[in-house]
Amino acid sequence: MNCMKSSLLALGAVFLVTAQAGEDPSNFEIATLSNRADLISGGDALVEVRVPKTVPLHQVRLLLNGRDVAAAFRTDATARLMRGVLTGLVPGQNEFLADSNGQGEGRPRASLTITNHPIGGPVLLGSQTQPWVCATPTPAIDPATGALSNASGLTTFAVDAQCNIATEYKLFYRTTTTGCSSALPDPSPPAPPPTNDCFKPYTPGTTPADLATTTTTAGLTVPYIVRVERGTINRGIYDIAVLFDPAQPWSALAPQAQWNGKVVYTFGASTGQPRLQFRSEQNWADDAALSRGFMVADNSLTDSLFNSNRVLNAETLMMMKEHIVDAYGEIKYTLGNGCSGGSIQQNTAASIFPGLLDGIQPSCDYPDSITTGLEVGDCVLLVNFYAGPEWTSLMSGNTQTQIDAKKTAINGHLDHRGCQSWNNSFGFNNKPGNYVPTLVINPTTGAIAPVGAPRNNCRLPTTLVYDPAGNPRGTRCGDPDLSAAVWGTTAGIAPGSTRALQTGDNVGIQYGLKAVLAGAITPEEFVTLNERIGGVDADSNRTAAVVTTGAAPRSMADLPALDIAYRAGIVSSGANLGKLPIIDSRGWDEQGIHYIFRSFAERARIDEANHGNHGNQVMWRYGTGLLPGTAAQATAVTLRSLLTMDTWLSNLNLSAPKETLNSARRQADVIAAKPADAVDFCFLTGDTNFTTPVTDMAVCDADPRLAKHSSPRQVAGGPLAENILKCQLKPLNSADYAPVLFSSAQWVRLQGTFPDGVCDWSEKGVGQRSAASPLTFADGPGGERLPPPPVSHPRSGHGPGSR
Repeated sequence: MNCMKSSLLALGAVFLVTAQAGEDPSNFEIATLSNRADLISGGDALVEVRVPKTVPLHQVRLLLNGRDVAAAFRTDATARLMRGVLTGLVPGQNEFLADSNGQGEGRPRASLTITNHPIGGPVLLGSQTQPWVCATPTPAIDPATGALSNASGLTTFAVDAQCNIATEYKLFYRTTTTGCSSALPDPSPPAPPPTNDCFKPYTPGTTPADLATTTTTAGLTVPYIVRVERGTINRGIYDIAVLFDPAQPWSALAPQAQWNGKVVYTFGASTGQPRLQFRSEQNWADDAALSRGFMVADNSLTDSLFNSNRVLNAETLMMMKEHIVDAYGEIKYTLGNGCSGGSIQQNTAASIFPGLLDGIQPSCDYPDSITTGLEVGDCVLLVNFYAGPEWTSLMSGNTQTQIDAKKTAINGHLDHRGCQSWNNSFGFNNKPGNYVPTLVINPTTGAIAPVGAPRNNCRLPTTLVYDPAGNPRGTRCGDPDLSAAVWGTTAGIAPGSTRALQTGDNVGIQYGLKAVLAGAITPEEFVTLNERIGGVDADSNRTAAVVTTGAAPRSMADLPALDIAYRAGIVSSGANLGKLPIIDSRGWDEQGIHYIFRSFAERARIDEANHGNHGNQVMWRYGTGLLPGTAAQATAVTLRSLLTMDTWLSNLNLSAPKETLNSARRQADVIAAKPADAVDFCFLTGDTNFTTPVTDMAVCDADPRLAKHSSPRQVAGGPLAENILKCQLKPLNSADYAPVLFSSAQWVRLQGTFPDGVCDWSEKGVGQRSAASPLTFADGPGGERLPPPPVSHPRSGHGPGSR
C-alpha cells in the first residue's frame, strides 16, 4: 500500500494519485500512514517520505516544528522511501519538513501540516458529554459526582479529567490442558481469576510444561504467548491482544513476524448511554483469531452497552486503528464482529465513516439503532394500548388465542411476545430522567405494572439527573442526549431546560393497516387502535387523548435531526454498506428482539442503493438459537465466517488494494473478490450439528424457524428496508381500504386521528437523502463533510531548516 501518492477526495474515501508508482517526484512527498494528517491523535504518527532521485539520501533533513527527527526514520534506498514514527507532536498544528541539505536555493523541499488531537479525544466530534466518571482500579465513590466508579482492569488512577490512565501490559500463555475455561483470563478486582482458564499468566524467560504452540496463517509455528495491552483512548478503556515474543523487540517499523498484520475488532452488544468510563465487556482471549496470528482489539466506547453515540463509536475505532499502526505497524485489514448492539456498531461505523472497517461479521443483526428504535417505540405504545381499557373492552367475548392472533397481526412478529420483549428490554432507553420501568408482568394477558426501584440511563446519582420540576437543568439521560454534539439542542419541555434534537416520529402511521385489510382485525379495532395509541412527548412520556377529537397526539421528530441522521450515515446507508464484504450469521430469537427480517432489511437497503445488487452481503441462517451453542455449531458458523472473510479480504488486498488505511472500496471490486464459498446458505433446524449447508433459499424459507416475519411499521405499509424515520403524508381516501368499509362515524374518527393525512410509503421519507459521510462535527452539531486531507506542499529554500 502506497499512501504517498494520495490525497483524499471530498468523501474522504478515495485518494487522488499525486505520484504514480515508478515515477520520480520532483520534490519530497510526505504522508501520514496511520490516519489523515488532520485527524491524528495521541502525539505520534507513522509518516512516510518519498525522496526525489535528485537528492542524495544522506542529505535528507527531516524536522518536526524545527526539531531534527531524522533518527526516528528508516530508509529504503531502493524505493527511496523513509518511514518513521513521529513522537512529541504538540496539540494542534505541527509542521513536518523534508529538506535537501546543502543544495542551495530552489532545492527540493516540502512540508506537511499535521494536526494532533488529544489521546482522550475528541477528533471528529466538537465536544464530549459531561459529567464523565473515570474508572478506578476497584469501584469507588467518585468525589465529584457521588457516582460509583467502575473497575478499570488497570492498577493506577486517571491522571486528568479525560480519564487517561497509564497503559499496562500483561503476558499470558495458552495451556495445552483439555477442557479448560474460555472465560476472561483477567477479570477486574474484586472478581477472582478463573481457576482453569485456557490462558494463564506468563513469566518471561520460563517455559511452562503446558505451554501450547500455534501456527499462524502465514505458516509460522510459535509458542502460544499473548501480550495484552490495556490503556485508554478517547475516554474508553481498550485491549489489544496479539501473539508476542517477550525476547524480541517490536516497533511499527519492525513488527514481530507472528502477527499476520490483520486486526479482528470486537464490538459489544446491547445499547446504553451511561456517563461513566467502563472496561470493555469483550473478552480479548479469542483463540480462533489469536492462534492464527490475528490481533484482537476492543474498546469500551465501541461496546454499544456503554456508548450509543454512533459517531463516537466510529471516532473511537478510527483512533484505535491509528494507535495500532503507530505502535505495531501497518494493518493489512480490519475485520469487525459482534452481535446485536455489536452489529449496530459495525454497520453504523461502515456507514458513518466508510473504509474504517474492511469487512464486517454482524450476528443478531440490526442495520442501525435509530431505525430499530422506531420499532421499540411502536412496541411500547402497542403494549400499553393492549393493556388499556379501550382494547380490553373491544376484546370482550374473544378467547385469549383470538386476542393473541389480533395482536400478532398488528405487531407483525411471530407472535404477540415480540413487542413485550422490546418493551421490557429497551422500552425506557429514551427516558431523560429518573423512572421506574413499566413492564409486562404476564406474557399471556399482557398485563403491565411498574417494577423495581427508580433508576436512570446515565447511571448517575438521582440528584444529578434531569427532573422537569425539581432539576430542569440536570443531566439528561435519553439516547439522543448522549449525542448532543451530533444533533444539537433545543428548548426542552420544562422551563429553562434544553434537550437534544430527536428523530422519533409516528405521525401518519396506520397501525394494523395490513391486518384490517386482511380481515385479521375489525374496522372498529383498527380505528380505536390508531385513535388511542398516541405517541410520546420530548421527555418520552406517553401522550393522552385530546378531548375535542378523542385522539392521542403522535410523536413528532425535530426536522433538522432527520437531515443529520441521513447525511451522517446514522441511518445506515445502503450505498456505504455496499462497499465492504458482509457475512451476516442469523440465529433465531423471534420471541425476543432479534428478528430475522432485520438481515433482509439491511439487504433491501443495499439493493436500493445498488440497482438490486447485494452481492457483497452473504447471509447464513440457522434456527437452533440466537448464537451457535456447541463447538460444532461455532466451527460451522463463527470460525467459518472468520476464515471465509480472511480469504475474501486477502483477495481484495490483491485485486483492489486500498489507497490508504481508511479509504473505501467499490461494490463491484468487493463482489469480484468474493470466494466461491461466500454464498447464502442455511442449516435446517433439524441439523443440530450444522453438517449440511443448504443453498436453496426456498428450502430455507420453508423452515418455520428460518422464515422472516415483519414489524409494526411494515404492517402499517412501510418498506422492508425500514429506513424511513418520518413518512410523507397523503390525504385519507376511503378507496385505499377497499373492500373494508367504515361507518360514517368511524370515518370521522379517522379524520380526527389523521388530520394531516396518512403515510405515503411510495415517497421517500421526510429529510431522507443519500449519506454524505464521513462528516466532521468539530465545528459543532449538524456536521460538515470532511474536506480533502492535507497534502505536502513545496517550500522555498528559506525558513526553518534552510542553510
